[in-house]
Amino acid sequence: MATDTLSLTFAALADPTRRAILARLAEGEATVSELAEPFAISLPAISKHLKVLEQAGLITRGRAAQWRPSRIEVSPLKEVDAWLAQYRHLWEARLDRLDDYLKELQAKEHTDDLTE
Repeated sequence: MATDTLSLTFAALADPTRRAILARLAEGEATVSELAEPFAISLPAISKHLKVLEQAGLITRGRAAQWRPSRIEVSPLKEVDAWLAQYRHLWEARLDRLDDYLKELQAKEHTDDLTE
């Protein structure tokens, strides 16, 4: 059974190291060595993280001489954003209702204070 792309994306994003790698790649392409610099893990471990990101379609890896620069791919992130948008609308509506309710309570409290 094939895994859908949204599941692959969320699985790849579940790891904080992979999210940090993506944040770095958002600044521009980088080699494995450059990506490994801020981490206290081995180059093979970074390569495994890159493989997961690549399988999820979040990065592509090129080849320039001995280099294998990685670069971020935004289309899976757009899919996540579209999926989240439906829930964003739901939460915004709920927060708007909560704000209205709190305003009602404050107005009632203010009215009660005036009548005392």
